[in-house]
Amino acid sequence: MAITKDTIIADLLNMENVGPKAVPLLQAVGMHCLGCAMASGETIGQACEAHGVDVDELLANLTALEAQ
Repeated sequence: MAITKDTIIADLLNMENVGPKAVPLLQAVGMHCLGCAMASGETIGQACEAHGVDVDELLANLTALEAQ
């Protein structure tokens, strides 16, 4: 599954090949509430906007994790 700005955070975290590796990356940019209710309905794009994070940069980093 491709990771896009429309990917729901909870879905990202449940991805077997990237989810666990994504937690430190997301927390490093201020996304600490990964288990909260917002994570189950908020997209990566929405979270980036709320936290002032460059969505393209985060997506590139997440995609690199997926390739590992």
